[in-house]
Amino acid sequence: MNCPHCTSSSAKEQRKKTILGYKTFRCTACKHLFNERTGTPFNFLEYPTDIVLLVVIWRLRYKRSLRDVAEMFLERGWSFTHETVRDWEARCAPLLADHLRVKRRGRPGISWHVDETYVKVQGKWCYLYRAIDQDGNLVDSMLSQKRDMDAAKRFFQQALQTVGHAPERVITNGHRSYPRAIREVLGKDVLHRWNHYLNNRREQDHRGIKQRYYPMRGFGSFPSASRFCRAFDEVRQFFRIRTTIKQPVSLQQRREMFRQRLVALQALVQVA
Repeated sequence: MNCPHCTSSSAKEQRKKTILGYKTFRCTACKHLFNERTGTPFNFLEYPTDIVLLVVIWRLRYKRSLRDVAEMFLERGWSFTHETVRDWEARCAPLLADHLRVKRRGRPGISWHVDETYVKVQGKWCYLYRAIDQDGNLVDSMLSQKRDMDAAKRFFQQALQTVGHAPERVITNGHRSYPRAIREVLGKDVLHRWNHYLNNRREQDHRGIKQRYYPMRGFGSFPSASRFCRAFDEVRQFFRIRTTIKQPVSLQQRREMFRQRLVALQALVQVA
């Protein structure tokens, strides 16, 4: 294991382990002592990494408040407050989102359905820009305080960086900022279509964040709202079993695939 202080590869494992059972090492070059979590976002946490990740995933995945998640783990022998859950979410949710965004780069299709929905932050309505492809898979999402030309451009620029390629056509509602934003960011060759009925797929997909957002009764700050919405969409897409609309998947297959993806997601973040 390389030393996180001097990046030397001459570290030697020690017999003594941490209280949580993680291996400790001593660097022969800089003489620093460190453990397996040193230099990671999980350093100095008083709980095992797999428990912290499971708390954050449950918080993003299910319709539970901070206190609900803390009570669920209290029944399993782990005692921490709802503020601890909030701190873990702020620390680990961006990490989850970043890894999942990199993992799905280049996968969305050539037809994007783009729309925005409303999210209440500090008693005010903000705009959550979201896009899916023709098969219902996530393209990108972005929370904005305004619904204007600059916000539309920033969203398409972010989506282009995330996906890695421009679409062949974009379907939106009739908001006047979209035509110019599509031309200037995605290019003039991209076909732009707007029709209320063509974008029904996007409207129906908003139910995911809406159903998760209502039990929370709004967000306390814009950064926390942006962080949660981004991580929620990424986790929801990662656990989406169907790759195409109306794809038949049995209940047994869904449960097995969910279990496999949960283990893979925990391993992905811990290794990184």
